[in-house]
Amino acid sequence: MAGVMSKGANTPVPQAPVRLRLHWRHGAGVPDARTAALLVTEDGRVAPDGVVGGDRPVPGGAVRHEGRTVTGGRTAETLHVDLPALPDRIERVVLVALVADGTFGEVPGLDVTVTDAAGDHELARYESRDTTTETAFVAGELYRRQGGWKFRAVGQGYASGLAGIASDYGVNI
Repeated sequence: MAGVMSKGANTPVPQAPVRLRLHWRHGAGVPDARTAALLVTEDGRVAPDGVVGGDRPVPGGAVRHEGRTVTGGRTAETLHVDLPALPDRIERVVLVALVADGTFGEVPGLDVTVTDAAGDHELARYESRDTTTETAFVAGELYRRQGGWKFRAVGQGYASGLAGIASDYGVNI
């Protein structure tokens, strides 16, 4: 297992298929979270057809939402990202999450992991512990750097919800 990253830290990841997973503890009164990936181009805006969540795959299948698993008291939503298959115009794959009824401050045990495609080897882990009134959250991102890929622990919350993320990334909602 990789060490826990601090907010803003980054680490290299292999140029291979990987899985991004957002985990949290569920229970009575815990808001339900949903994840999506934003495929961002060099200009910092989401590419056309660059929102992947639920049953919305990217054409070509380089990024797909693999759904939700519940194990014990933890829930996880997983995105499969085939880094070598991403078009060259995609500079970043941003993992975002939303809660509809509540805030991320009410979501315990929130963390994001990057694993190999099989899910057997953890490459990176970021545990968010400072959320409060946010209803939307950028957990982390995979980004191109000098011909390779890295993962950055972002941990940026938005009290303005989806509208804040949409504004920052140029998404029409």
